[in-house]
Amino acid sequence: MKLTADSLGVHLRDRLLGAYLVSGDEPLLAGEAADAVRAAARAAGFTEREVHVAERAGDWEEVRGSARNLSLFGARRLFEIRMSARPGAAGNAALIELLGAGDRDTLLLILTPRLDREAQGAAWVRALEAHGAWVQVWPVDAARLVGWLRGRARQLEVRANDEALELLAERTEGNLLAAHQELAKLALLANGAVVTPETVLASVADSARFDVFQLSEAVLSGAAGRALRVLAGLRAEGTEPTLVLWALTRALHDAWGALPGAGGAQRGWQRQSAALEHAARRAVHMAFTDLTARAARADRVIKGRVAGNAWDELALLTQALCA
Repeated sequence: MKLTADSLGVHLRDRLLGAYLVSGDEPLLAGEAADAVRAAARAAGFTEREVHVAERAGDWEEVRGSARNLSLFGARRLFEIRMSARPGAAGNAALIELLGAGDRDTLLLILTPRLDREAQGAAWVRALEAHGAWVQVWPVDAARLVGWLRGRARQLEVRANDEALELLAERTEGNLLAAHQELAKLALLANGAVVTPETVLASVADSARFDVFQLSEAVLSGAAGRALRVLAGLRAEGTEPTLVLWALTRALHDAWGALPGAGGAQRGWQRQSAALEHAARRAVHMAFTDLTARAARADRVIKGRVAGNAWDELALLTQALCA
């Protein structure tokens, strides 16, 4: 069974399965999903909790041995396994054994980062889907962030107008934990009053985090202002210019693929699909020869073969791609 972070609460009110996998790279949402499983387990009588961090092959023998031991007081227990990497052959075998044990007094909770396509096909993941539920936690992208903030504001009983929420989204994009913390702080500062953009400007630090995929998405959409803001954020975070240029040239390649008769743009990840549609409409007006030449110049500047500032070149390329 597959669940989302949003559907998990409804599921847990109806039933509690014997195993749960929570995977994803968004710390706030993944932590809340795990907490929801823990709370449901406590309510169902799983009063003992045992946590294992499995990173090496030898760790899995300890996990196996601990799982075979009965609780000291005969209590039902939540058996939690945290992984930061793939479990390997030893872990795969151990997890399949645990999932197939059918111990009604043990509830298994597995926490991992986001699983790529290959990891999703592992035997232990298929076994978990057969015996329990897999909660996939996805980041909240820029298009959905204001709506997410609006829902969180209602939960915290914060009254905020749309302009305030849009400003808050701009200042905390890519950092949901900071967004949640800032909303909690605004709840105290506002003391029942409506939160305005002025309130946000006075109290909320700029905690936005960006990645190069967001830059590619903004460029494909032709959103110059957002693309340049993401670029500035990447520079402030110390991202390597080479990685930024890779994202921009990938966007250029995808836009070229959107031209009629070019064979079609590469299939993007879910959050990029709308950006690719924008690129398809813009592609016929793009000067690909000039854009390719500018990308080549940026590459030479980054490598020190031509005098210039790498970030200035990347900004010029970003703006040209959005034009």
